[in-house]
Amino acid sequence: MTLEILTPDKKVYEGEVTSVTVPGTAGSFEILSNHAPIISTLEDGRVTVRAGGKGEQRFEIKGGVVEVINNKITLLAEGVAG
Repeated sequence: MTLEILTPDKKVYEGEVTSVTVPGTAGSFEILSNHAPIISTLEDGRVTVRAGGKGEQRFEIKGGVVEVINNKITLLAEGVAG
């Protein structure tokens, strides 16, 4: 599946991933391949990206929204450090 992490001023990440953990407003959750379509608001916190043999990457976000549809994850963050 593909992941795009965007802020108002730049694209932070784009690529193939095996799973993504995000800080949802009602608690963190993990997105895996063939996840049901979802739109969720995000709190400030850590996004963990796992990309197969490439290990993990972590990003600290300042709130935002995530959309998952047809194995494409789009994460719109107010800001990212990391």
